[in-house]
Amino acid sequence: MNKLIYLALAGVMVSQLHGCAAVVVGGAAVGTSAALDRRTTGVYVGDQEIELHALNRLSNAYPQKANNISATSFNRQVLLTGQVQDEATRSGAVKLMKEIPDVRTVFDELSVGQVSSFSTKASDTTITSNVKTRMLGDDRVPGSKIKVVTEAGVVYLMGLVTQTEAQAATAVASSSTGVAKVVTLFEIID
Repeated sequence: MNKLIYLALAGVMVSQLHGCAAVVVGGAAVGTSAALDRRTTGVYVGDQEIELHALNRLSNAYPQKANNISATSFNRQVLLTGQVQDEATRSGAVKLMKEIPDVRTVFDELSVGQVSSFSTKASDTTITSNVKTRMLGDDRVPGSKIKVVTEAGVVYLMGLVTQTEAQAATAVASSSTGVAKVVTLFEIID
């Protein structure tokens, strides 16, 4: 019910803006995504803020292009993926994430080594799209409530799901083309 009230208020506020279609479309997209999510609207928005803080902190701390670090937040838990040039950068990135207000947990999935090639990144994007599409088409899986991140063929699944939903989502992801491994970071709600 709270989500519907927030959506209605957001719609009224957006309707009062004049001349900025991007704000209207962006606000509608956020409102729709939040309404389909099991997180509260506050946590949903908080996760977006965490990701912005993470991006800012990482780019300030490591401005060189030798690192490829992504931070994904779901229910105030941060998943770090990508490649860094050394162990000091890896531990530094994890420390930076832990210092962000409201972050509960940091999952360190960074690897020390060369930055992924363009073809690997393109393949990861294809895998993520394929897994999400298959989840949305499977009645056993609440696909709109699961975040999928792919790094070097490894698929990470985050979300608030029941044990049955977690098992079904894991089965769908692991049987998808190109997936080397599935790592589940679900929070079980049943």
